Amino acid sequence: MYNLYSYLIFALLLYVTVILYFYIANHYNIIDKPNHRSSHKDITIRGGGIVFPISVMIWYLFFNPEYPLVVLGLLLITSISFIDDLKNISRSLRLLFHLVAVSLALWSLQVFELNWIVIVLYYIVFVGIINAYNFMDGINGITGLYSLVLFATLMWINQYQAMFIDINLLIMLAEGVLVFLFFNFRKKAKCFAGDVGSVSLAFIIVFLLFKLIMHTNQFYYILLLGIYGIDAVFTIMLRLSRGENIFKAHRLHLYQLLVNEKKLNHLLVSTIYGTIQLLFNVLIIYLIKVNQPLMVSIAFALLIIFYLIVRFNLFNQKTIP
Repeated sequence: MYNLYSYLIFALLLYVTVILYFYIANHYNIIDKPNHRSSHKDITIRGGGIVFPISVMIWYLFFNPEYPLVVLGLLLITSISFIDDLKNISRSLRLLFHLVAVSLALWSLQVFELNWIVIVLYYIVFVGIINAYNFMDGINGITGLYSLVLFATLMWINQYQAMFIDINLLIMLAEGVLVFLFFNFRKKAKCFAGDVGSVSLAFIIVFLLFKLIMHTNQFYYILLLGIYGIDAVFTIMLRLSRGENIFKAHRLHLYQLLVNEKKLNHLLVSTIYGTIQLLFNVLIIYLIKVNQPLMVSIAFALLIIFYLIVRFNLFNQKTIP
């Protein structure tokens, strides 16, 4: 049985791992150079998010060797993402690895026993969230804070509403995020997550959400990513309406506009996103607990309206570059 001291030792191990990675990244020039699409101005180490899959591996090796197919999928998607951080690879090759990794996770969740339409829906949502989550990287603190809010919410649900996963996995993931935030939640970030971090983190997050949804038969839990989900979907629709390639880098998410156009502090924007999602999560889990699905839908609709009001009052969508 692991105690507080064990978790502190694992946290220290994760911290040392990131420090060692910095030496590797500096040696092999694994850096993020700012360009006209970037939200940062300084050259920053890319790939500090390697701590996320490592935290999962620590859980798998020391706590509970469950879900070997998911861990294998995580290793595959982490590997191709790390290569992508080193040099650009073809979109088709990257997608192939993503599909294989997602298939392993869905197999572990026994999704393939369901109707084929549901299976396709799971694939679309899984791959979509992974790729959308990757865009958050570049705004100091937002990936870490947003994920920390989610893991804290899942811990509460796991403890008081539905025990769906080993709590040690959530704790180790939270530790990995906290270590990453130590280097990223700064005015001048020491590192960004990189594809290796944001993609692997999104992969395990979607697995956890799908595990919770299938355990409880409550698809509304997908709204625990509601704030960013609304932002991602609206931005995709906006870019399609403008005839843009949705797979290319851009600065049209609301959090990017707040930083780049309104010149708000990165850390302030990250805190706002994390705080709103936390408050919304509290509301969602309460409404689910008291069995009020209609109120959940109304709450989500009001959140969408709030997002659109903020966005259209602050920005003219036609003049945003």
